[in-house]
Amino acid sequence: MTVIFNYRLYLQKISEGQKGLNPFLDHFGVTVSDLKDGEARLRMPVRPEYLQGAKIMQGGLIVALADEAIAHAMMTQLDSGEGLTTIELKSNFLSGIDAGHLNAEASVFKKGGSLMIGDCLVTDDAGKGICRVSATFMLLKKK
Repeated sequence: MTVIFNYRLYLQKISEGQKGLNPFLDHFGVTVSDLKDGEARLRMPVRPEYLQGAKIMQGGLIVALADEAIAHAMMTQLDSGEGLTTIELKSNFLSGIDAGHLNAEASVFKKGGSLMIGDCLVTDDAGKGICRVSATFMLLKKK
Protein backbone atom coordinates (compact mmCIF):
# COMPACT_ATOMS: atom_id res chain seq x y z
CA MET A 1 0.00 0.00 0.00
CA THR A 2 1.36 3.43 -0.99
CA VAL A 3 1.12 6.12 1.67
CA ILE A 4 0.29 9.55 0.27
CA PHE A 5 1.69 12.43 2.29
CA ASN A 6 -0.98 15.00 3.10
CA TYR A 7 0.75 18.28 2.18
CA ARG A 8 -2.35 20.39 2.85
CA LEU A 9 -2.65 19.11 6.41
CA TYR A 10 1.10 19.52 6.93
CA LEU A 11 0.99 23.14 5.72
CA GLN A 12 -2.02 23.90 7.91
CA LYS A 13 -0.34 22.50 11.02
CA ILE A 14 3.03 24.13 10.32
CA SER A 15 1.30 27.47 9.72
CA GLU A 16 -0.25 27.12 13.16
CA GLY A 17 3.25 26.72 14.64
CA GLN A 18 3.06 23.02 15.44
CA LYS A 19 6.50 21.54 16.12
CA GLY A 20 7.70 18.02 15.34
CA LEU A 21 6.49 18.03 11.74
CA ASN A 22 9.79 18.98 10.10
CA PRO A 23 12.94 18.07 12.05
CA PHE A 24 15.14 20.35 9.90
CA LEU A 25 13.01 23.42 10.68
CA ASP A 26 12.87 22.52 14.38
CA HIS A 27 16.62 21.89 14.67
CA PHE A 28 17.62 25.19 13.06
CA GLY A 29 14.91 27.31 14.71
CA VAL A 30 13.16 28.06 11.41
CA THR A 31 9.65 29.45 11.58
CA VAL A 32 7.14 29.64 8.77
CA SER A 33 5.87 33.21 8.87
CA ASP A 34 3.56 33.16 5.83
CA LEU A 35 2.14 30.69 3.33
CA LYS A 36 -0.20 31.44 0.46
CA ASP A 37 -0.77 30.16 -3.06
CA GLY A 38 2.66 29.81 -4.63
CA GLU A 39 4.48 31.77 -1.92
CA ALA A 40 6.24 31.08 1.37
CA ARG A 41 8.17 33.12 3.91
CA LEU A 42 10.50 31.45 6.40
CA ARG A 43 12.67 33.01 9.10
CA MET A 44 15.83 31.57 10.66
CA PRO A 45 18.05 32.91 13.44
CA VAL A 46 21.76 33.37 12.80
CA ARG A 47 23.38 31.57 15.74
CA PRO A 48 27.10 31.46 16.64
CA GLU A 49 27.22 27.72 15.90
CA TYR A 50 26.06 28.42 12.30
CA LEU A 51 29.09 30.58 11.53
CA GLN A 52 32.08 29.27 9.61
CA GLY A 53 35.78 30.04 10.20
CA ALA A 54 35.59 33.61 8.89
CA LYS A 55 32.77 34.23 11.40
CA ILE A 56 29.97 34.61 8.85
CA MET A 57 26.99 32.33 8.27
CA GLN A 58 27.89 29.06 6.57
CA GLY A 59 26.60 29.24 2.99
CA GLY A 60 25.14 25.76 2.81
CA LEU A 61 22.75 26.55 5.65
CA ILE A 62 21.55 29.66 3.81
CA VAL A 63 20.90 27.61 0.67
CA ALA A 64 19.16 24.91 2.72
CA LEU A 65 16.82 27.56 4.15
CA ALA A 66 16.04 28.78 0.61
CA ASP A 67 15.44 25.19 -0.56
CA GLU A 68 12.92 24.70 2.26
CA ALA A 69 11.21 28.01 1.49
CA ILE A 70 10.87 27.14 -2.21
CA ALA A 71 9.59 23.66 -1.35
CA HIS A 72 6.96 25.12 0.98
CA ALA A 73 5.83 27.59 -1.71
CA MET A 74 5.52 24.67 -4.13
CA MET A 75 3.61 22.54 -1.61
CA THR A 76 0.80 25.12 -1.71
CA GLN A 77 0.23 24.24 -5.38
CA LEU A 78 0.42 20.45 -5.24
CA ASP A 79 -2.59 18.45 -6.31
CA SER A 80 -3.74 15.41 -4.37
CA GLY A 81 -1.38 12.53 -5.07
CA GLU A 82 1.57 14.75 -5.97
CA GLY A 83 4.86 15.08 -4.14
CA LEU A 84 8.14 16.77 -4.97
CA THR A 85 11.88 16.56 -4.66
CA THR A 86 14.69 18.99 -5.43
CA ILE A 87 16.69 18.12 -8.54
CA GLU A 88 18.68 21.33 -9.07
CA LEU A 89 19.69 24.41 -7.06
CA LYS A 90 21.58 27.50 -8.18
CA SER A 91 22.70 30.03 -5.61
CA ASN A 92 24.21 33.50 -5.82
CA PHE A 93 25.68 34.81 -2.59
CA LEU A 94 25.21 38.56 -2.35
CA SER A 95 26.54 39.40 1.11
CA GLY A 96 27.62 37.81 4.38
CA ILE A 97 25.73 37.83 7.65
CA ASP A 98 26.94 37.16 11.19
CA ALA A 99 23.99 38.03 13.45
CA GLY A 100 20.23 38.62 13.41
CA HIS A 101 17.88 36.62 11.23
CA LEU A 102 17.62 35.33 7.70
CA ASN A 103 14.31 35.97 5.96
CA ALA A 104 13.56 33.73 2.98
CA GLU A 105 10.83 34.82 0.56
CA ALA A 106 10.07 32.18 -2.05
CA SER A 107 7.68 31.94 -4.97
CA VAL A 108 6.74 29.44 -7.62
CA PHE A 109 7.82 30.60 -11.06
CA LYS A 110 6.20 27.76 -13.02
CA LYS A 111 4.44 24.46 -12.42
CA GLY A 112 4.58 22.11 -15.39
CA GLY A 113 3.53 18.52 -15.87
CA SER A 114 6.66 16.99 -14.34
CA LEU A 115 8.75 19.92 -13.05
CA MET A 116 8.30 23.00 -10.89
CA ILE A 117 10.62 26.01 -10.87
CA GLY A 118 10.90 28.39 -7.94
CA ASP A 119 12.93 31.33 -6.72
CA CYS A 120 13.92 32.64 -3.31
CA LEU A 121 15.56 35.79 -2.02
CA VAL A 122 17.15 35.52 1.41
CA THR A 123 17.60 38.84 3.19
CA ASP A 124 18.76 40.10 6.59
CA ASP A 125 16.57 41.97 9.09
CA ALA A 126 17.17 45.26 7.24
CA GLY A 127 16.10 43.78 3.89
CA LYS A 128 19.64 43.54 2.49
CA GLY A 129 20.08 40.69 0.00
CA ILE A 130 22.16 37.80 1.34
CA CYS A 131 21.50 35.07 -1.23
CA ARG A 132 19.33 34.42 -4.27
CA VAL A 133 18.41 30.83 -5.09
CA SER A 134 16.63 29.28 -8.07
CA ALA A 135 15.48 25.68 -7.89
CA THR A 136 13.96 23.01 -10.06
CA PHE A 137 11.88 20.31 -8.39
CA MET A 138 10.54 17.12 -9.91
CA LEU A 139 6.87 16.39 -9.37
CA LEU A 140 6.33 12.92 -7.99
CA LYS A 141 3.03 11.30 -8.96
CA LYS A 142 1.51 8.82 -6.51
CA LYS A 143 -0.36 5.90 -8.05
